Amino acid sequence: MAIKKILVVDDSPTERLALSEALARSGYEVVTAESGEEAIHKSASELPDLILMDVVMPGMNGYQATRTISRGETTRGIPIIMCTSKSLETDKIWGMRQGAYDYIVKPLDFPALLERIKSIG
Repeated sequence: MAIKKILVVDDSPTERLALSEALARSGYEVVTAESGEEAIHKSASELPDLILMDVVMPGMNGYQATRTISRGETTRGIPIIMCTSKSLETDKIWGMRQGAYDYIVKPLDFPALLERIKSIG
């Protein structure tokens, strides 16, 4: 399955914009969400090919949203890459246990992120 549409989830408008613009320049259709709750709603309504999920967000965090999306009837097949500043090994293990496909620590190395996206698709 080729990755065409990516849902970017981050509560930081700056992070969302930077990542969205870089992905769009690379030819991806980008949808954004600024909270875990919005990510759950948009993952079901937009059915993206991939989700890039921040962890630290107000309200529902990225771990909780990832768990919900990865267990949802219509969304369980969507790979989720957690993109977060949480860099401890225990954070990564917890993210993967919630259903994440991969885990990347910020600041993002965009060329490396693109390679990971291409390897999924």
